Amino acid sequence: MDYDTATRTTLIRSASDAGSRVFATILTRSPISRIDIARQTGLSQAAVTKAVSPLVAAGLVDAPPATHHDGNPGRPAAPVSIVPDAMVMLGIKVNVDEVIAVATDLATHVLVSERQPLAAHDPQAVADAIVDVVDALERGLGDKTAAIAGIGVSVSGDVDTATGIVRESAIMGWSDEDFGATLQERLGHPVTLENDVHALTVGEHWFGVGLGTASFAIVTIGRGIGSGLHLNGQVVTGAYGVSGEIGHLPLADPERVCTCGRRGCVEAVASTGAIEAAVSAAHGRAIDIEEAVRLAHAGDPAAEDAFREAAAIIGTAIATLVNLAGPELVIIGGEGVSNFDLFEQTLRGAFDEHAFGAAARCRIVTRPHTFQDWARGAAAAAIQSLVR
Repeated sequence: MDYDTATRTTLIRSASDAGSRVFATILTRSPISRIDIARQTGLSQAAVTKAVSPLVAAGLVDAPPATHHDGNPGRPAAPVSIVPDAMVMLGIKVNVDEVIAVATDLATHVLVSERQPLAAHDPQAVADAIVDVVDALERGLGDKTAAIAGIGVSVSGDVDTATGIVRESAIMGWSDEDFGATLQERLGHPVTLENDVHALTVGEHWFGVGLGTASFAIVTIGRGIGSGLHLNGQVVTGAYGVSGEIGHLPLADPERVCTCGRRGCVEAVASTGAIEAAVSAAHGRAIDIEEAVRLAHAGDPAAEDAFREAAAIIGTAIATLVNLAGPELVIIGGEGVSNFDLFEQTLRGAFDEHAFGAAARCRIVTRPHTFQDWARGAAAAAIQSLVR
């Protein structure tokens, strides 16, 4: 049988629960023996073999002859591995000023990348830009275009992945926007719309730090303060898709108004815009974040105070998150990581002050994420949607 992309997609989507678990395990941990797949999934080796066979026949999985025994005499281990170029996924990150897009294989290795500036924030203009970058990616892929199996698009804010509706995105100025349907109609491929931090967490869960880590959280610092949660082997989205929104915890002075329109949000103090506004007000002129960083490094009191206040409230928000969810690791990412020296001491102090009991043992590390990494996260979300 000739397995084209449509046939492979149907095979994956119609797989049993056991088949989906086996494919996801091979996808994220290959090369891996059938014995280890059984250990990871809790399935019998017979069930694993049954699930692997159609994947091999479809060219999605490679199963070379067994060459070793994996420490179990008489039971040869036949390592299986994903065939990365069996499918191509597109990942698109919508920023306030541009669209970043990548084409990846099934292991989220980037094959082609593109960027497109945004002239406007209205959904139609953003959809136009996404269509343009998809066209550019397809030109770059050439013959591999036929292998495109889906497109992941990530947007900041309250995103309902099940319906494709952006309920609220303060950064984009959207409310109850049926953006997924718009993209589905225009792009001609299955579209997965996801919150940007959740998509980044999916990427880390399947292809990054999440492998071998029982639980972790990602906290992003920049234009917004976002968070994604990975607990008990799953990325947590919650019933309404807004789990982990620590940027809108009401921990700040109620006099501080957030871009979302609410009062006292963490973002009202700690976002890039909030820091710029505080330093600008102190100096009586417009100051962008790059100048604010330079001023803080030079010892300017207003800039130092703005970063210190932001760091304290982020540290308190992380402690709140850790007290509630109990992850073993918190990864701090986003564009603010490049200036983490201005946050670190105060942030860690606030975390230590508010983390309860053993929760204080949670490790906090930084990991710079480029915008291409965010786009790869969107591609990973599309892969996850296909598999599950």
